[in-house]
Amino acid sequence: MQRRHFLAATGITFMPFGRAAEPGVSDTEIVFGHTGILSGPLGAQIKIMLAGAELAFADIRAAGGVHGRTPRIVSLDDELKPDLAVANVEKLLGQHRAFGLFGCVGSATTAATARVLQQSGVPAFGGYAVADSAREKVKGSAYFLRTTSGREAQVLVQHLTTIGVSRIALAVLDNPGGQEARALLEAALKQHQLQPQGVAAVKGDASNIAEAARTLAAGEPQAVIMYLGGVLPGELMKATWALGGHPMFYGMSIVAGEVTAKVAGEQARGLAISQIVPYPWGEVEPVVKDYRRLATQAGVPVGYYSFEGYLNALALLEALRRTGRELTRPRLHATLRSLKLRLAGMELDFGTGTHTGSRFVELVQVTREGRFVR
Repeated sequence: MQRRHFLAATGITFMPFGRAAEPGVSDTEIVFGHTGILSGPLGAQIKIMLAGAELAFADIRAAGGVHGRTPRIVSLDDELKPDLAVANVEKLLGQHRAFGLFGCVGSATTAATARVLQQSGVPAFGGYAVADSAREKVKGSAYFLRTTSGREAQVLVQHLTTIGVSRIALAVLDNPGGQEARALLEAALKQHQLQPQGVAAVKGDASNIAEAARTLAAGEPQAVIMYLGGVLPGELMKATWALGGHPMFYGMSIVAGEVTAKVAGEQARGLAISQIVPYPWGEVEPVVKDYRRLATQAGVPVGYYSFEGYLNALALLEALRRTGRELTRPRLHATLRSLKLRLAGMELDFGTGTHTGSRFVELVQVTREGRFVR
């Protein structure tokens, strides 16, 4: 597509003397766009993440905004389909004249939007469930609060080897994201001269759970690391125990502890998950207390999903504050590239040339009631 045609399609126009008008920025408002899955079980958790972000946005609106402007999010469902994600981004930039993007979801969908982001110059912040390879494709356009999946894999394997566990199996989603997680976990194992004791690729509809459990049981692992979403971790745990195997189960942050506990019940006891934001029930950090107060008032579930959304929103609001009243896309990019701050005890630093701001990972156990304990 010719550049002038693309600019026309996305609603970017030019003022006299070549100075571009900033879409989505008025005297009183800043519009951000969001594309992600909003339907089904995965959509439910994305809505919780967005509700957490809205806690911060609503709070700043009540305080008069950032430099007098209040943020507004326009959200569109892309069903995790790359073509629809691209169409949504073009619609957000054109019809809705979004200034930037916030909290967009998914690896393949994010990678598919790379060209649009690069050509428009639009900043994207706080992507959710975006694999490391997809982050590389949008480098320079997008900024991520949560640490990389590779970092999560390293922390999980390091923990297991430290406590003397060497027979480790893997259970990953049977899709490109799952295969990438497998490669990252295998690389982390290789650093300790280990190979996985079996790898189970689990279909999203759970149709091969029994086969996956047999694969794991055959390797007689001491522990299983899971990269699985929705009800799949709980179903796999039940199926594995039914075969007489009793490995420890660990999950990457994609694993929903509350959902897993409901599915696995008593058998969920002992599950540990690598979390990429601090403990939402802490009593020390003021940011954590503010979050819980706002969530309780708004009826938003307190937990890791909504807290991650809240922290992403706080980081974006701080970037807007530091950018100043003369807000443009290039100026916000410049601010984000040098952004350093501490949130809820978590250090964020984009100033080292990285597009991922945090290295924070913490292992948290899940009780049979679905509560998280440190």
